[in-house]
Amino acid sequence: MNLDQGRADELAALLAIAREGSFVAAAAALQRHSTVISKRISMLEQRLGVRLLERTTRRVRLTEAGARLAERLQMATDAIFEAEQEAAAGGAELRGRLRLAFPAAMGRQWLAQALPEFARQYPRLQLEVDYAERYVDLVGEGFDVALRLGTLGDSRLVARRLGDHRIVLGASQDYLDRHGVPASPGALASHNLLRYTGPVSTPEWRMRKGSLRETILPAGTFQSNDISALLEAARQGIGIVGFGDWSMIRDFAAGRLVQVLPQWRFEMDEGIFLVRPSRQHTPARTEAFIQWITRLFAGGLPWDAEVQAPTN
Repeated sequence: MNLDQGRADELAALLAIAREGSFVAAAAALQRHSTVISKRISMLEQRLGVRLLERTTRRVRLTEAGARLAERLQMATDAIFEAEQEAAAGGAELRGRLRLAFPAAMGRQWLAQALPEFARQYPRLQLEVDYAERYVDLVGEGFDVALRLGTLGDSRLVARRLGDHRIVLGASQDYLDRHGVPASPGALASHNLLRYTGPVSTPEWRMRKGSLRETILPAGTFQSNDISALLEAARQGIGIVGFGDWSMIRDFAAGRLVQVLPQWRFEMDEGIFLVRPSRQHTPARTEAFIQWITRLFAGGLPWDAEVQAPTN
């Protein structure tokens, strides 16, 4: 079936709304007036006999049918773009927009310094990098790739495990000198535990050593939704903090923090995953990034090279 210009414009309008989130933003992206975009969507809905958008005075949202159609259109657009890339330039000349989502603290500390290497390798790519502790909706928000810590629950995503994510406890030597070194998780009840309240958090610390299991409800005088703030409080002797080993390994090496209860493991220890939307055809720019970051982690976790100081 031939795709005439009218139908192509209608489909382009839907895809623009799915990407941009509003008629005004979609119109700007397509360099058309918002009334033109609205008319194209109405004609598409009339032709297909199904409602594709839910419109209110404040926002526009894709219906289930609209979201499915937009996802298929994006797949087709990616396939066309890939064909053009292969015909025009080859892998070294990858172009287009690549949207990445990284955990904020870990991404800033360990990936931000490495990512310019990828940018230099593919100078025509437009990189958009989102640093946030929340789990982004890759499909709904239009991300190509995300890095996630912990467990995975979205069956729509294709995942690749890059390594292990281990939670550790840390405190300053000054704090331990003043309050003592806990000998077991149960002893943490008498300590000031710095609690993380961000989007991906847990209300309890479940710990194990061999067949032993203990559950702790972290409580103390300091809590925050910012990892960096809690780490700084721990460095200054306020209490004991629990985060991924990647967040404290430099502090351990420099003596700013000391690992607490190193023989105990957190049961929420999981993995570091690279995830992408489940599509049949992966764009070349996405595949290039997957290969790059896989190589980055292939020799071990980026923080493995850091020397950890003796622990208590």
